[in-house]
Amino acid sequence: MFTARALDQLRHLTEPPTPEEETATLRWVRQSRRHQLWRVSHAYHPEVAVRLICWFPPNTGKAVVALFAGDKAKLGDLFYDSVATRADGLIDQWKRETAFEEKP
Repeated sequence: MFTARALDQLRHLTEPPTPEEETATLRWVRQSRRHQLWRVSHAYHPEVAVRLICWFPPNTGKAVVALFAGDKAKLGDLFYDSVATRADGLIDQWKRETAFEEKP
């Protein structure tokens, strides 16, 4: 349910967001060191931790999406603190697999 709603929100974007356009549910991930990542938030749930992280490759009209989920009770803050680093690695992997090159 959380994932379907998040993907639906992304589907309705007409263009990639900018840091100035953050909303309560679409937030810029400042912890990312390599890519301008965004997370789509969901309503609070005491037992579920879900992060849908996305990157918008420039000039493509696409979004690359990484989904992270886990048991909030077992993972705690470690889950949230590590999402940006893990997403950066997944985006890099996607770029290698698709031979994507960013144009300056």
